[in-house]
Amino acid sequence: MILSQKCQYALRAVYEITLRQSEWPLKSGEIARAQAIPPRFLENILAQLKQGGFVDSKRGKDGGYMLADPEREITVGEIIRFIQGPLVPVHCMIEGPGVCELHGSCPFHSMWDRARKAVIDVYDTTSIRDLIAERPIPS
Repeated sequence: MILSQKCQYALRAVYEITLRQSEWPLKSGEIARAQAIPPRFLENILAQLKQGGFVDSKRGKDGGYMLADPEREITVGEIIRFIQGPLVPVHCMIEGPGVCELHGSCPFHSMWDRARKAVIDVYDTTSIRDLIAERPIPS
């Protein structure tokens, strides 16, 4: 599974907002600079993340973005599913009968299912705060 650039930007935006919690509300320009995200693209992503309940915003001169629920442990998997959709290695796992001529007798299905479960396990057990705790500290 390849994550879209939009999905990667969404993860990086939530990461930056979580990392800099003490500076809330955080301006979108600051998030864009810190995470190398094109500012115009970031605005759309932040609006989508707000609609999904991940972030909130404050308008005005002292406005910006913050987590909608600072206590919530947001997982990587939640953001990926919200932005990109189901975590599956092949489309036939979500599209079902009629998409694959081998549906029900596919020799690859069990392997695809193991791969799906492995990816889900990593993404759903990794929170944004876990990534912050694991980040390399520049020397």
